[in-house]
Order: sequence, then C-alpha cells, then structure tokens
Amino acid sequence: MTPSSSIASRVACIELNAPPVNSLGIALRRHIVDSVRAADADPQVAAIVLIGTEKAFSAGADVSEFGTPLQFETPMLRDVIAALESCSKPVVAAISGVALGGGLELALGCHARVALASARLGTPEIQLGLIPGSGATQKLPRLVGAERALAMMLTGQPLTADELTASGLLDRVVPQDLWAAASALALELAQADFPLSRARDRSVNADAARAAVSEALARFNARQRAQPAYQALLDAVQASALPFDAGMQRERELFLALMQSPEAAALRYQFRVQRESGKLPPSLSAESRDFDRVAVIGAGTMGSGIAIAALEAGLQVCLLEQSGEALARGSARISEHFVARVKAGKVDAAKAESLQGRLTATLDWSALQSVDVVIEAVFEDLAVKQSVFRQIDAHARADAVLATNTSYLDIDAIASVTSRPQDVLGLHFFSPANVMKLLEVVQGRDSAPDVIATGMALGRELKKTPILCGNAFGFIGNRIYNAYRKQCEFMLEDGAWPEDVDRALTDFGFAMGPFAVADLSGLDIAWRMRQAGAATRDPRERYVHILDRLCEMGRMGRKTQAGYYTYTDGKASPATDEVVRGVIAQASAARGIERSPLSAETIQRRALLAMVNEAALLFSEGVAHRAGDIDVVLVNGYGFPSWVGGPVHWARTQPRDLLEQELDRLVAANGFGAVRATPAMLDHLLG
Repeated sequence: MTPSSSIASRVACIELNAPPVNSLGIALRRHIVDSVRAADADPQVAAIVLIGTEKAFSAGADVSEFGTPLQFETPMLRDVIAALESCSKPVVAAISGVALGGGLELALGCHARVALASARLGTPEIQLGLIPGSGATQKLPRLVGAERALAMMLTGQPLTADELTASGLLDRVVPQDLWAAASALALELAQADFPLSRARDRSVNADAARAAVSEALARFNARQRAQPAYQALLDAVQASALPFDAGMQRERELFLALMQSPEAAALRYQFRVQRESGKLPPSLSAESRDFDRVAVIGAGTMGSGIAIAALEAGLQVCLLEQSGEALARGSARISEHFVARVKAGKVDAAKAESLQGRLTATLDWSALQSVDVVIEAVFEDLAVKQSVFRQIDAHARADAVLATNTSYLDIDAIASVTSRPQDVLGLHFFSPANVMKLLEVVQGRDSAPDVIATGMALGRELKKTPILCGNAFGFIGNRIYNAYRKQCEFMLEDGAWPEDVDRALTDFGFAMGPFAVADLSGLDIAWRMRQAGAATRDPRERYVHILDRLCEMGRMGRKTQAGYYTYTDGKASPATDEVVRGVIAQASAARGIERSPLSAETIQRRALLAMVNEAALLFSEGVAHRAGDIDVVLVNGYGFPSWVGGPVHWARTQPRDLLEQELDRLVAANGFGAVRATPAMLDHLLG
C-alpha cells in the first residue's frame, strides 16, 4: 500500500500497524506522536501521510483499556490529535478499511482526509453508552453540519466513503491507489501559499445547531430517552456552536460522566460477553465441516427466512417442500424479499439476481444427497419433526449435518429416529430468521464436536450471534421467557392490568411488553402448547387461565383484531377493554385474591427476579455454558434492554441480601411447583 520511496518524495509515511484493527492502545498512540514529532523536525520531510492497513485505518479505542489506568495514560488520544493539529507540516489521513470512533477522530485531527470509496467511517460510541470523547462532537458539525453530524453519531452505524463524498468530511475519495492520492494531496498542501486548514478552526451556526438538536430530540423513541448517552450527545453537539476549546471542554465533561454511568458499564459488559459467546468449551474443540450447500425443509415464514439468510451469505440453498403450493408460496416470499431490497437501495439488481440464482426449489427428497447441511423448519410438533427426520435420514448423504429448527422440543427425541444421532443438532432461529441476530445452537446427547462447531460456524457465516445451549425444554431463551411470562400473568391475577405490566416493562427498556408480544405472535400458539402439556401439569401448580379464556372467546391477538387488547386498522387500544378486565377479575376471584394495584417498580422487579431465578436454575443444569451467554440471548432475542446488560448483569448490581429476600417472597407467592434457586446456584450464576 505504501511505496518504499516515501521519504525520497519528501512525504513521510507513518504506518498504523497494530493488528488486527489498529486499536488506539497506548503503544500505537506513542508511536504516532513520536513519528509526527520526528517528521516535523526532519528538514527532508515536506508533508506527512498517516496510513493504516487494508483492513483498518483504525477501529478506535482499545476497549480492553476501558476502566484501566492505560486508558488515561499519556499520550491520550486527545494528546495525539493535538500533536497532529500543531504540526507545522500538512498531515493527511489515508483511510482504507474502517475508521471508527477514535480512529475517525484521529483522521479528523489531520489537515486533510483521503479515503478509498469502499472505506467505512463512523462513530459507534453510542452503542457503548458513550459519546465520542476526542473531538468528533465538535469537528463533525464543523465539517458536515450539525444535522448530518447528529445523524451519523446517533445511529452509530458507519457509512462508506462513497456515501460521504459530497459531505465535506473527506477531501478526496478514490477507487484505488490510496497512497498515491494521499501523498499527492499532502505535497499540494505543502506547496500551497495559504495556511493549513484545520477542522477546529471552522465555526458552527448556533441557530442551525439548535434546530438540529431540537429535531433530533423530537424524534427520540422510548429506548433512546432511557439512555443518558443520547441526551448527552445532543448537549455536546449544541456546544459545538461555542468557541472550540469551550466545546471540547463540554464534550469531555459529558464523556467522563458517561464513562461512570451504569448504562455504559452494562453496554461494555454486553460487548465483552458477546465476543466471548462464540467460543466453544475445550471439550467441543473441533474443526467445522464444510457447508457450502444448505437445504431448508419447509417453505413457511421461518423456512423462507432461513433460506434468505443463507442466500445472502452466498450459500447454495435447496428449498424443499411436500406440496407444490407451499413451495410456490415460499419461493415467492423469497423473491419478494429481494425485490424489496433492490427497491430500497440495499442491494443492486445484479447482485440480488445473483444471490437468488443460488436457490433451487424442489419437491424431490433426493436433492438432499448433494447438500452439506440440512435444516428442518416444519411445524413445531414432535411427531411431525420425527417423520421429517426419518426422511432426511433416508436421503441425506452420510457426512451431512442434520439440524432441527425447534423452539422447545427435545433434540434427542428427534435424533433418536435417525441412524446417526451424532450428526444431529438444534438450530433455533428467531423470527424473522433473516433479520434476527440470535441463533441458539443446541447440543444433543450424541451431537459430535465437529457438528456443534459446524452449527456455530454456520451461524457466524449467516451473520448471527450463535450461542451454545444444552438440550432442555426451551433451551436458554424460551425457558427464561416462559418464567417471565408466567410471572407477568401472576401479576394480572394479583391486581395489575395488561397495560400496567406492558407499560412498566417498556418504561424499564424492554422493546415490547409481554402481553403486546403475545397478541403479536398469536395467543393460540401458547394455547396449543398449554393444551399439549395439560396432561402432565400438576393440578396444584399455580396456573393462570386468562389466556385460555380469551382464546375460547376467539380473541387470538392481532390476527383476530382482539386479544389482550383490541385492534383497529392495526393499532392497539391504549388499554384493555371490559371483556378482558372481566376475565381477569374472575380469575382473581376464583383464586380468592383481593385485587390491589401494583406499582411500576414492583412489576419490574418481580419480572426481573423471575428471570434471574430461572437463569440460576438452568445455569446450574449446564443449559448455558457461561453466565454471560444468558444475557446475550435475552438482549439479542427477547428485547431485554442492552443498557441494563441482561438479567444476570442486573442481578450482580443488586444488594445480595435484598435479592435473596425478594426471591424468597416471590417463589413463595408463586405457589406449588415454584422452585427457588439455592444460594449456591446464585453464587455460581453471579460469581
């Protein structure tokens, strides 16, 4: 990327080379400052180019330094940027790969910026509960305007240099030959007869900044309002209209306050446990099998979504159905997806056609002979899935990986009908499968290590977050959600209305309340599961009949325009109607409960305690291999607020004696069948 004759051409090349992504740890910060000062003092040097690798200019701060003395050891990033800005010779940033967070701020400290069109630039700090802390909140408004700067920083999503060509952020965008373009610009600046331009020397229109901040605030949703970093970012951008040093001081104050916030600590924790979640235990260490060709059995909503995810990953996909009509509907659903992606500008027509061209739709089971992985995605019924797996066993080749997409069913019972249970595992996708990032990879009793490794690798190829789970009812996510949902139903009998529970939990930060979720997914799904388990349910167990009664009345949720709530033109009523309240009141009376309103805090704590108790139980059983995996599942698959970290992280922030006392009261109130996690189990989970 850089020529060996860079000094001979009077351009000093300062290479950023801290694999894998040039994180700005203390060693790299020192290297930049020392190199800039040496080049500035060298009479043979006319200009300087700061350049990274093809993979990254710099991905920003070294997150492993957060909360340690190294983070604040000099030179800090602000000191590095000050050295660039005070250099008497022009410094040009040559950007390829990514320039994110502190990496972008480093580039903003240079006198000019040249980027490959494919480079991606952005400020992801908001995703860690922070704001940029080394000048981006002050310099981006000066270069691209307050409105566009806010749009970049509030989403945290990177943009390509091509998309930023006319924004004012970049001086030149080139398709190739980055070094040549950057060094040429550096020499032009060195030979110019005007002073070097710095982003800090520009000004921001105060009225424009105020208007941009007001408009952004008006668009905030409940989850953004719940996180202090969003308001802090608005405050920092508003301060960009001040003299530069005053604005930088305000940015610093806001950044340091956020660094100490519980929300930022929780998001840093989530960042860490998500990175750890893909690692398999040593006992399962193995090489993945090949999986270039995937078969999906079942062309319904879930099967089509899985097929789309595999196609978008560049895999060859065989979609198999038992009826021509079902196959046609699934194929049409996939085609409609790609048409919509082209229309939205997310992919060009040629690329969409190429991806869709990898799909083969068939009714012929013999097609399984040529695939590497078979994913069954049929109706959630054990007998149905066993029937399908008998067919898979008869037709799939000997070394194929056989996966069942099930939410609750026993993987071993499914594997038992095959001649090769060692090749069977669970892949629990979440709907819509082409959108949701979570994938539970379920290890059966006989699942071979390389089969599990293949499931994890396939998940990563599909751009999912794969989590290893033990084979138990509901695995990690649905088992905990089931305990959470039950507790919310208990609270209906105890005195809350559905809207009280939903409002309290969305105010806490959940994406949706449990009763709104139930209406959306359809009450009949849970009703069928309850009916299937009725014969084995202990009659002494506390069981809430409210959902059953609503289903018996034909109130199945949104699809029937009535469930817990009523729906007009797709919009939910703000409160439950008298029919629902009557059903709930009758349930309370039947249990002999004198209804009493529950506070939002009581609702929130009871729901969270139920999740923590179930998490401790399943973790002690080995269903989750790491406590952090539980939090990754709940945040990525169930709408748990990431800025709270997850139920395990939340429990770790609670006084232990209070947590135990509340769990004792909660489990006692749940009635027969409720199991309290022991102190030893809590120690194991929270340790």
